[in-house]
Amino acid sequence: MPIQKLPLDALQKVRQHIKSALALPEAEENPRSPLAYDADDDSEPPEPNSLSDLGCLFSFGGPPDLETQAPNANGKWFISSLDPAAALMKLPGVKLKPAIRFVSYLYRAEQDGIGSTWAVPEALSTTASLERALTANPDRAHPPHPEGALPDVMDALEGDRSAISFVIAGLLRREFKELGARGKSAQWAHHRLINVPPPQAKWDWKVKPPQDLSPKVLIYPDQRAVVEFFTCRVTAPVAIYQHIDQFPATHYKAASVDRAIALPLK
Repeated sequence: MPIQKLPLDALQKVRQHIKSALALPEAEENPRSPLAYDADDDSEPPEPNSLSDLGCLFSFGGPPDLETQAPNANGKWFISSLDPAAALMKLPGVKLKPAIRFVSYLYRAEQDGIGSTWAVPEALSTTASLERALTANPDRAHPPHPEGALPDVMDALEGDRSAISFVIAGLLRREFKELGARGKSAQWAHHRLINVPPPQAKWDWKVKPPQDLSPKVLIYPDQRAVVEFFTCRVTAPVAIYQHIDQFPATHYKAASVDRAIALPLK
């Protein structure tokens, strides 16, 4: 069972492709806050200058469900127009299972933001079905849970069990988990894939320093697989991280460990 090493530049290109495909529209990444309106003021709300401004009018006493469904910065979950399945296009080894769709909800409040991505049966991916998860007025700690959603978003993947398919699955999971996150909620975005310790710092290793930081995959005869790769978190707290994904023989839902193994010497 030889360990397969993968070139770092290939993984970097895969990650960049995924990140580009999962880039949110500006209106959803940074929705405009509604104009302030004093309920005691008898003046009429300002007329919109364009169709894109119409969404702001719903905040002036409009039905709550309309506020929730449209992009907003009011701390109300809304459905994203992004199709996360676009991240799978042109990627080798993995694909979306038939009759399954990815859907995302977004939460925006001032500088805070998170997202929640699900895999749902195609028949339950209509706007009407997805909006039903918003009727309970979910809060930040309790994201919308669409009807029929699979237990794990990675349950929606199938593939050829090649080495690259497992690495892609691990990167996809982390990008899906952080889709919509911004500000202090963004963590994975601060990690950069590496195959050597960055020379800009001297490192205090918390474990025995690995001899080789190249991305690696070990596939067992029964089709179980283990992936190991490394990143450097480039914003405080700066650290070198080891990432290990263990995949069972029948699906792409991994048991993962992400741990800091080295810190810059002070």
